[in-house]
Amino acid sequence: MSVPATFEWLPFDRLTGRQVHDVLQLRQRVFVVEQTCAYLDADGLDPRCWHGLGRLPDGTLVATARIVPPGLSYEVPAIGRVVTSPDHRRGGFGRQLMEEAIRQTRRLYPGQDIRIGAQRYLERFYGSLGFVPDGEPYDEDGIPHLPMRRVG
Repeated sequence: MSVPATFEWLPFDRLTGRQVHDVLQLRQRVFVVEQTCAYLDADGLDPRCWHGLGRLPDGTLVATARIVPPGLSYEVPAIGRVVTSPDHRRGGFGRQLMEEAIRQTRRLYPGQDIRIGAQRYLERFYGSLGFVPDGEPYDEDGIPHLPMRRVG
């Protein structure tokens, strides 16, 4: 990573129209087009989540994720819709994104565990960030996943 991204965390209602567009465009580019998963990305949770946007100095969105409050997906907060731009992979932005997301989740929900539904091939990556398997593997849209938890 030559230049780290600058992250901004906002509740959905504080996102601008342009920010919503950029987040949805990146998520659809990766989750729908690249991973060939036809699914409803706008699942109804976004309006109740915090959204992290990682941008380069020129404004390019390179990474995004959302923090789902406790009680919506799990009994504890969750980090989801974690994505880095295909044009900027292997630049360290995924790690920076997750470190920022963990920090922000800790700020919002101190002392609570954090859940994720990790794509199985990323188990070691998430493990390096303190997440451990927490349940049986499952299939989501044809992609193997693993529930993981980071203890508060």
